[in-house]
Amino acid sequence: MIDAVINLILGILLLAYSTELARFLGVPIATSAFYPNLLGAFFLGITFALIIEAYRPKQNASNGLGLFGAISINLCGGTVLLIWLVLGNMDLPVRGMVFLCIIALSVILVSGLEFYLLSKGE
Repeated sequence: MIDAVINLILGILLLAYSTELARFLGVPIATSAFYPNLLGAFFLGITFALIIEAYRPKQNASNGLGLFGAISINLCGGTVLLIWLVLGNMDLPVRGMVFLCIIALSVILVSGLEFYLLSKGE
């Protein structure tokens, strides 16, 4: 759970990234919040995966974070990418927007399907 708390703090800080926050913390300044936000989303997904792993029934051998962990990480990353594409006012060529939209929607749809099938016990 300590690891989950650390990842949660890092994820929140990266999701809240701004040049002012970077200056305050004394860390390198990114020209855009796009990559820090995506990294924050993955840290948040790892947080959820660690919490799921900590509270799931223990088995003899560890399976790592498992499929629920991967689903958590992918849903967080795909969702933040989609939010950036819709609300981020990114100056991208059409091919860049289409490419990133396909990635975001694919990751979200596949993860949603995996979650549905896993929750049904299949």
